[in-house]
Amino acid sequence: MIFQRRIRITELVQQSRAVRVSELAKRFQVSEVTIRNDLMQLEKQGQLVRDRGGALPLDHSREVTTLLAEEQRSHMNITEKRQIARAAAALVSPGEKILIDAGTTAVEMVPYLAAIRPLTIVTNALNVAREAGAKTEAEIILLGGSFNRESSSVLGTIAEQILDEFVIQKAFLGVQAVDLRNGFTDTTLEIAHIKRAMIKAARRVIVLADSTKFSHSGFIKVAPLTVAQTIITDAGLPLDARTELEALNIEVLTV
Repeated sequence: MIFQRRIRITELVQQSRAVRVSELAKRFQVSEVTIRNDLMQLEKQGQLVRDRGGALPLDHSREVTTLLAEEQRSHMNITEKRQIARAAAALVSPGEKILIDAGTTAVEMVPYLAAIRPLTIVTNALNVAREAGAKTEAEIILLGGSFNRESSSVLGTIAEQILDEFVIQKAFLGVQAVDLRNGFTDTTLEIAHIKRAMIKAARRVIVLADSTKFSHSGFIKVAPLTVAQTIITDAGLPLDARTELEALNIEVLTV
């Protein structure tokens, strides 16, 4: 399928640092015209930078301007996401009330929570609620509000007001991008607002972000890096990023 090919192209660019149109056409057994169209669309989505004859990964100055559909995002860096999710679930203790954000990394936590009882899960994500209902015995509190198709989650003032009533032990948040200068960033004000409400409601904020999230920036500032007590990422995290995060007294767990 087209979206699966484009996901794989994005991963190859991140891994190889540069790819050529001719190589991609041969690899996927499609025409070079098709590959050029793929690269054009991926550049519009903020996933890579087109170069003469190929594509390059994003540098730190590039902005992510759109949120990919949940189905497309769920296939990206899946191995790293599951490893991060397992490490996150290991931080959950019986009896806690936790918040799980919308996101394709956060939802991967759910299977690892099955043995933790009792447990209360607060979420704005339909996929998290559905998975938790099927695979755990946790009490589930699904926030109300306006449904957002791109994020498959509930956003808006109703959800934010409900969160204001809670005291959450731990919030597990996904992010669209991590900018070492501007903090956690995203693509829309609505998503930024709900994340800020989640941060305010939680005693401990744990951010789940694979290392590719550190390669670019979103347009909307969500919060400074220091709101997070812990960041869980993968071994691809650049050394300079780890150094800067630890200098801010943020615990960095790599998987």
